[in-house]
Amino acid sequence: MEELLKILEKNARLPLEHLAAMLGTSTEDVAALMDLAADKGYIRGYEALVDWEKAGINRVEAFIELHVSPRKTRGFDEIASTIASFDEVDSLYLMSGGYDLMVTIKGKSFQEIAIFVAKRLSPLDDVLSTATSFLLKTYKRGGIVYAEEEVDERECTVL
Repeated sequence: MEELLKILEKNARLPLEHLAAMLGTSTEDVAALMDLAADKGYIRGYEALVDWEKAGINRVEAFIELHVSPRKTRGFDEIASTIASFDEVDSLYLMSGGYDLMVTIKGKSFQEIAIFVAKRLSPLDDVLSTATSFLLKTYKRGGIVYAEEEVDERECTVL
């Protein structure tokens, strides 16, 4: 199972035949393993890594660090559940270090994200403070390098 999950994590579009050959088993066994992995919640979904900048589509992504006040009975889970329920939230992580939660938001504009933070996230009783950072450029995501090397067309004159 672990080997299949590692392969799918890198490329979920491989045909069953290729997966079976890589794993040394039958396509039926691979299909059954994939169904089992989905049923058990090991596989949460499939997604494409899209280079929105290259596609010419304006999208804004922000990372919001949150300091929160955890509840005595449920710790961070209650506030995390509330935040995760917002449609605007793409990802939410419990972190160690300088802040408690990291929220990833994707939107059409900086203003849209700022309004979400100001009107929906910051007013929550358990949110003590927020710090928002906007993604400016993606160099690598999901193990894939996005930035292409720029060709240096300058000429060098040696004297």
